[in-house]
Amino acid sequence: MKSGNSDISERLRLALRALRHRNYRLFFVGQGISLIGTWMQNVATSWLVFRLTHSEMMLGLAAFAGQIPIAFLSPFAGVFGDRLDRRRMLIAVQVLAMTQALALAVFTITGTVRVWHVIALNLILGMVNAFEMPTRQAFVIQMIDDRSDLGNAIALNSSLFNASRLVGPAIAGLLVAAAGEGVCFAVNSVSYGGAIAAFAFMRIPRRASKRPRTGIFTELGEGIAYVARFTPIRDLIAIVGLTSLVAMAFPVLLPVFAGSILQGGSLTYGFLVASTGMGALAATLYLAMRESVLGLERVIATALVLFGAGLAAFSISRSFMLSMVILAIVGFVMISVTASCNTLIQTVVDEDKRGRVMSLYVMAFMGAAPLGSILAGSVSSAIGTPHTVLIGGCILMLGGVAFGRRLPAIRKVIRPIYKKMGIMPGAAAGVHAADEPPVP
Repeated sequence: MKSGNSDISERLRLALRALRHRNYRLFFVGQGISLIGTWMQNVATSWLVFRLTHSEMMLGLAAFAGQIPIAFLSPFAGVFGDRLDRRRMLIAVQVLAMTQALALAVFTITGTVRVWHVIALNLILGMVNAFEMPTRQAFVIQMIDDRSDLGNAIALNSSLFNASRLVGPAIAGLLVAAAGEGVCFAVNSVSYGGAIAAFAFMRIPRRASKRPRTGIFTELGEGIAYVARFTPIRDLIAIVGLTSLVAMAFPVLLPVFAGSILQGGSLTYGFLVASTGMGALAATLYLAMRESVLGLERVIATALVLFGAGLAAFSISRSFMLSMVILAIVGFVMISVTASCNTLIQTVVDEDKRGRVMSLYVMAFMGAAPLGSILAGSVSSAIGTPHTVLIGGCILMLGGVAFGRRLPAIRKVIRPIYKKMGIMPGAAAGVHAADEPPVP
């Protein structure tokens, strides 16, 4: 029994090792508070648009407005993230996001909200997020003192995101049913205070600053060229883009499944989103307990195929309980893909290009999503929501097979990097030893 407790304790220590860094602990707590509010607003916004319009097209348009700025602005945010103080940038964008949520709350609580208000404010929030997301991604490494904890920090960040996905939508479903969507927006506005306080109290060593010798567009071009010629990062960003384009729009359509197909209400919608979050949280815990990045490329290929199969199964389900189970599986494999891609990219990227590369990652992850959202809304209006999700699932399965065929080329490039970083010798005796060649 003692041995079993000791093993559990060691697993827990391994899974939470990034929290030993003070700055990351502050980030973890602050983001935990803020993200619960963010998910409450996401759910309430979608339900508000559906209540006002009962239109799949308007759901897609509202999501499109919140995501399309990322496609155009995030690459420039990456340039600034490599030039400026990332902590100060993050504080500024949190204040702007707080203001956006407050405005949406005022419109909704006073009963003056119109769908164009929601779309316009989503557009503003998308512009804010275009700078916040890549800057935050690049900032993770500055919050930890030991680079070997980077993968764990990324996994814990994903676990935080998805734990809040589990809690936020459930609370939002209850609040919307009891008091309306405006309360959720007001709570989200207040929750940004946690993130602002966390960033303010951090002690971050100032990065060595170099006056840029070239212009913004030149530096942006350097980042794009770097990704284009670096096979692993290029392929991983392409996978993230494909996933966002054809599959990540399904959450936008969940109100239709909850209200029209499963004959439920806001609570049904909240629990469907929470089921996805439960599976996603389980995936992040699995990734956090991994001792090494070795084998993640194989995890991505397998999870892509399962992601597509899960969406196909969800599209034909007419049972609420079965749909919740399927979405839990979908959430697990979805995060297995995106978090693993993030971890691999951040592991092998050159430090002086981290901001620009992560901005391209965010552009693929979030920038392709608005195109997928507007496409999903249009296709759903034409052929129905279930068929739209089914087609996306089939495309994703084909993408998983194609990525699997690219694994030898990817491993050829990244394994020398792993050897140089000392990763392969440590993993050779671990759980992935059978997959790796012996290291002399």
